[in-house]
Amino acid sequence: MAPDDPDASYGTLAKALHWTIATLVLAIWPLGLMIGYVKSEFAPDFYMLHEGLGFLVLWLMLVRVGNKLISGSPHFEGPALERFAAAAVHGLLYLFLIIMPVSGFLATNAHGFPLDWFGILPIWSPLGKSPEIAGTLSAIHEWSAWILLGLFLAHLGAALFHHVVRRDRTLSRMI
Repeated sequence: MAPDDPDASYGTLAKALHWTIATLVLAIWPLGLMIGYVKSEFAPDFYMLHEGLGFLVLWLMLVRVGNKLISGSPHFEGPALERFAAAAVHGLLYLFLIIMPVSGFLATNAHGFPLDWFGILPIWSPLGKSPEIAGTLSAIHEWSAWILLGLFLAHLGAALFHHVVRRDRTLSRMI
């Protein structure tokens, strides 16, 4: 189906990236919250998993942006305000799904902990230990998490609204 076809679905790669990233974020988010509450001997494992999965989200999001630029998205019909809101939320989701892992990666580096991706691959640290900016980067990462949660809830609410109230194909195009 052509991208301007209102019955068109997202491509297989777009769907796979959408659901993989959503699943990862829904796992990473609580891991990040729990790090402060686990026993100190388990904290490094939580950090490694949180950071490793977060770094994976960054790369998957870069693939997703590339795929969107190449493949586009199916046409969305609806009132202008709805189209604007959908575009704004999607754009902000993409933005914060990149800001969050980048700020987390840089914060970890600035705190003096270079990323060793799942204990397998050391990742080059662009900052090195930089205590003067570590707190700012950590704050950006934390605020990004809360903003991302709000965007996720708006996105989920809109998908459910379209599926339950409008009974249109908006949700089924991504499944």
